[in-house]
Amino acid sequence: MSEKTVAQKPIRIWVDGCFDLMHFGHANALRQAKKMGDYLIVGVHSDAEIEKNKGPCIMTEEERYIAVESCKWTDEIVKDAPYITSLEDLEKYNVDFVVHGDDITTAADGTDCYQNVKDAGKYKECSRTVGVSTTEIVGRMLLLTKDHFQKIDHENPKASIDSVKISDFSKGSKNQLQTGINHYLSTSNKIIQFSSDAGHIQFLKKAKDLGDFLLVGIHDDITVNSVKGGSLPVMNLQERVLGVLQCKYVDEVIIGAPYSVTKDVLEKVYKVDVVAHGSGELFTDANGKDPYELPKNKGICVSVDHDMRDLTTTRILNRVIESRQRYIDRQKRKLEKASLELQLEKDSLKKQAET
Repeated sequence: MSEKTVAQKPIRIWVDGCFDLMHFGHANALRQAKKMGDYLIVGVHSDAEIEKNKGPCIMTEEERYIAVESCKWTDEIVKDAPYITSLEDLEKYNVDFVVHGDDITTAADGTDCYQNVKDAGKYKECSRTVGVSTTEIVGRMLLLTKDHFQKIDHENPKASIDSVKISDFSKGSKNQLQTGINHYLSTSNKIIQFSSDAGHIQFLKKAKDLGDFLLVGIHDDITVNSVKGGSLPVMNLQERVLGVLQCKYVDEVIIGAPYSVTKDVLEKVYKVDVVAHGSGELFTDANGKDPYELPKNKGICVSVDHDMRDLTTTRILNRVIESRQRYIDRQKRKLEKASLELQLEKDSLKKQAET
C-alpha cells in the first residue's frame, strides 16, 4: 500500500532550496517529492541567506519566487526560508517530512543543513537529476560553449531527446507531446530561449490569459543559434522542453518548431485562434522576413506585455559576464564545499557500516 493510502490525512511535504536559474533538475526534485505525498510546500532561501552560505545568486529572490511558484508540482511557497531546516519550521507548516536530493548540503560552517530533521526521522531522499546544475549552466555562460547543443532528427524529433524524462514530466498532467516535421508549431506562443526564468514565466502566464489552451513550440538548438548567434541557447533542446513542461500555465509542448509561423502551423495540427509574441526585440527569420507576417495579415497576432519584459536570456547572460570574477570565485567555493560534503557523506556511510 502507498503512503497516501495508509495516511489518514493529507501528507504534507517540505522541500527547500535556492532554485537559482531554475532548471528541470529543480523541477524533477519537486516532481519526485510531490509523488511521496499530497501537498508540497517549497521553501525558497533569500539572497542574503544564499550569499552567506553559498555565494552570489544570478536571479533575485523575487525572480526565484516566481519561478518556483509556477512549477505545476508546487502547492505553496514559503519565502525567505531558513537555510538550515529546523523542526520548528516543520511544526509551523504542519509538515510530515522533508525531501532532499541524495547528497549532503552544508551551511557556511560546514554543518549538515538537514541533520536536525534526519535525527528526528523526518527526512527522505529523492534522486538528483544527473547532467544539469546551476553550476554547470553558469559554466556554459562563462565559457560561451556550444558543446551542449543537441542535434535533432527532423524526421523523428522525439528520438533526439530522452523520451523517458519527457514522459515523467508530462505523466499525470494535461500535457500532450507533439513532435515531428508535420507537427509544426500550432501554438499561441513562440519561445526562442527558455530556462524557466521569471520573464518567460510571466509571458506564459499572460499568453494563457488570452485563451483556454496554451501550446508552446520550442525551436531546436541550431535554429536558435542561427537567429541569436553567439553561444545561445544556454539550455539545449531537451533541457528547454523539460523546463517548459514543468510550467503550470502550459498545456502542450511541440518540439522542433519552425521559426516562422506558416499556414500549417495555424491549421494542420490545431486551429490556432491567437498567436502571441513578446513586446521586446523581434528577430527576423534567416531570409530577413518577419516570422509573424502571416498571423499579422490574418489579424490574429497579439503582442504580450508584462512587468518583467526586460528580463531576457541575454540580460541574465550579461549579469553573469559582468560579474564574471564573482561567479568564478563562487564556482571555486562551491567546488571546495562539494569536496567537503563528499567527505561528510563518506564519513556518514562509514559510520552506518560500523553500526
